[in-house]
Amino acid sequence: MTVRAATILIVDDEIKDRKLLEVLLRHEGYLTRCAESGEEALTSIAQQAPDLILLDVMMPGMNGYELARTLKGNAATANIPIVMVTTQKDRSARLAGLKAGAEEFLTKPVDRSDLWLRVRNLLRLKEMGDFHQNHGNVLEQQIQARTAELQDFRTAMDATADAIMLLNRSTMRFVEVNATACNMLGYTRDELFQMDPSQLGVATLEQLASAYDTLIAGHGTTEVKETRLLRKDGSQLHVEVRRHAHRSGANWIIVGVVRDITERKEAEDRIRHLNRLYGVLSGINTLMVRVHDQTELFHDACRIAVETGGFKLAWVGVVDRSTMQLKPVAWAGVGQDYFERMPLSLIEGDREKFGLGGRAVLEKQPIVIQDIEHDPQILLLREARERGFRSLVVLPLIVSGTVFGVLALYAGESGFFNDSEMKLLRELAGDIAFAIDHLDKLEKLDYLAYYDAVTGLANRSFFLERVAQFIRSAASGGHQLAVFLIDLERFRNINDSLGRPAGDLLLKQVAEWLTHHLGDAGLTARVGADHFAVVVPDVRQAGDVAKQVEKTLVALLGHAFRLNDSVFRIAAKVGVAIFPDDGADADTLFKNAEASLKKAKAVGARYLFYTQKMTETVATRLTLENQLRQALDNEEFVLHYQPKITLASGKLTGAEALIRWNHPRSGLVPPGLFVPVLEETGLIHEVGRWALRKAIEDYLRWRTAGLAAVRIAVNVSPLQLRNSGFFAEIKRAIGVDARASAGLELEITESLIMEEVQHSIASLRAIRALGVSIAIDDFGTGFSSLSYLARLPVDTLKIDRSFVTDMTAGPEGLALVSTVISLAHALKLKVVAEGVETEAQSHQLRLLNCDEVQGFLFSPGVPAEVFENRFLALPAGRVAPASFIQPTLSAGRL
Repeated sequence: MTVRAATILIVDDEIKDRKLLEVLLRHEGYLTRCAESGEEALTSIAQQAPDLILLDVMMPGMNGYELARTLKGNAATANIPIVMVTTQKDRSARLAGLKAGAEEFLTKPVDRSDLWLRVRNLLRLKEMGDFHQNHGNVLEQQIQARTAELQDFRTAMDATADAIMLLNRSTMRFVEVNATACNMLGYTRDELFQMDPSQLGVATLEQLASAYDTLIAGHGTTEVKETRLLRKDGSQLHVEVRRHAHRSGANWIIVGVVRDITERKEAEDRIRHLNRLYGVLSGINTLMVRVHDQTELFHDACRIAVETGGFKLAWVGVVDRSTMQLKPVAWAGVGQDYFERMPLSLIEGDREKFGLGGRAVLEKQPIVIQDIEHDPQILLLREARERGFRSLVVLPLIVSGTVFGVLALYAGESGFFNDSEMKLLRELAGDIAFAIDHLDKLEKLDYLAYYDAVTGLANRSFFLERVAQFIRSAASGGHQLAVFLIDLERFRNINDSLGRPAGDLLLKQVAEWLTHHLGDAGLTARVGADHFAVVVPDVRQAGDVAKQVEKTLVALLGHAFRLNDSVFRIAAKVGVAIFPDDGADADTLFKNAEASLKKAKAVGARYLFYTQKMTETVATRLTLENQLRQALDNEEFVLHYQPKITLASGKLTGAEALIRWNHPRSGLVPPGLFVPVLEETGLIHEVGRWALRKAIEDYLRWRTAGLAAVRIAVNVSPLQLRNSGFFAEIKRAIGVDARASAGLELEITESLIMEEVQHSIASLRAIRALGVSIAIDDFGTGFSSLSYLARLPVDTLKIDRSFVTDMTAGPEGLALVSTVISLAHALKLKVVAEGVETEAQSHQLRLLNCDEVQGFLFSPGVPAEVFENRFLALPAGRVAPASFIQPTLSAGRL
């Protein structure tokens, strides 16, 4: 008999199972017979004994156990191998089958490879048994005992909770694995038999071979290690592997016992996580004892969360109710720019800007994301992935029932924030909220130490500290500083007649009015029962303080304060002291301001400066300001015009309008004496508008009269250009006539343009679109960036007079002017040199290809009538150098 010609009896009451087994076995060359019950099987066996029986356990009538016991109890059939085929997997069922006499078990549905392997092995065993049966009963009994031991070993292997894997060192292939190994790794036995151990992700094949050889060299010494194995589905599991080498004939078998310790490792990781959080909690609780302000609390809390807690990023945001935004105030860790891109709106309807922080604030509950990679709530997934963020929590910080802000923590592990961790994190958020409340109460105590309880302004001691700080700044900056004290007149009468509450209410109203009037509460203080103090940190002109005092007193008297349905108007007296002249420190300055206040009250003056000299200077300044206002009302301002000449042809090409003040008693006043006052007082707006209208009026008159009208350049002051209504003023000025824009050019200093270059570009582009020409005045003094210069919408560069003067003094000055001209021409701009006073300068500029010039060599600024007769009426508009013209006024201009 050969194995291939073996006859196998299939006993099963299910026809489909019989047919399936028949097909599988016939494919391998076996002969098959079938029976659908135990009784029918006995009849078939009695007719002809099969070589092997595949026996179903659960059948009607005689079940598989009974049939097996019957067959094994009969000497004629006891040697027929029985493989029980059943759906039952429990250990007791298998043991019962073994006791009944079955040699092997197959589990439905039957695995083809497993079936063939078990059948082949049992048939070979039977063949060997039949062969040795003739050697005697002893040998037969030994074989039967050995077969039983082998079956018990296999049953024990499958029953163990650990995975057992036997590997042939020579072939580096698995030769036996138990069911636990298959279940643990997700592979079938056949799949594992086709694999080498490196495919389980332990190590490379070369590394494993080396490790096995070390075991063999150690005569089977057991090796224990922890590692990770790859399951069939790609997931990883933590395992503990025990390996030893066992000799089998000429080969070595590596026996591996693998225990799944994933739950233990996860528990260890969870303990580490909790220890990290305990460390953060402990650190922040320690922090709460020593910090004295919220900023320090927030920054150190974030630092501890990152350094001790191991979080990738931690940040704190506070709720800004005015903007309905979360405002980040502290952060630590990698990717600190991440939250700057984050949606921080507190308005739920704003979908693009309302994120997890907003939800935590509105819901007053922590927001937890365990897997950033796969959570649809994450709006910045790419950014989070780049920074290694895997999970996060946003914790609301609730103080007195209101959400003060949030603490956000980002972990580098997925699933970090489980129940145990969240319990600690809630406690952490509560501790931080408690610290915020505690610090807030401390701040209130500090507030009472530095601020007046009635008005909320700084008290005297805090005010003097602020003044001392401002003095240090003024000393380093080289400018002056002023302190003035305000005494409310008749306040005591109000307090006595209406009562203390009404007096306090009036003081609050005055404090609010002062804060609003001055625009900064940090500059004011209440320093006595009815005394307020004000510091002006930066004083450039003494007149600035006087104007501010005047303005404050007039506005204060004009304001209606309401008490008990009655209107009160408050008058005041003021004493002023100036640093450094009236005191080098805060105390001295304050005392001298008090002294000047007392003197003002004694002499009945509304305000008084500490020194008589300063009072007189300020009075002169105020007189000049009043005269300028009258000059504007009385039309005392006039325009003089200075010609611009083309060097190549000598023709008149334009004129610059220069503002002059024709005082009715003093005559022409030099611009240097009154233009700064126009700037300081804001009168420059009105005078500038007048100059625009007058220049356009003269230009249109010249054209109507048939004169050779030229474009008139009008200087623009910094205040005018910064004024939001300046464009509208230009539009109105040229709107009087369609020809007006062709006759107007605006000259703007380079330094003014570069102060706010983006704003300047936009404003000038709009003005130029009206047809008005633009010139950069005093070019070379403002340190323009060439990239900005190329973008500026201008037509002309005017070289500053200082460079023209230096041009003939040495090669450096000449090179500078030459460079400016070349640069302007490269940018397709016209170049005008101003302040030309000598033939040498004119000649040199002609050689450098300068386009136009203006200066005393040709003419100073002259009245409009003189300009018309002298220049506009000339044939062909040619102008000769006017060395014979005696200048009547310095070249100052607006």
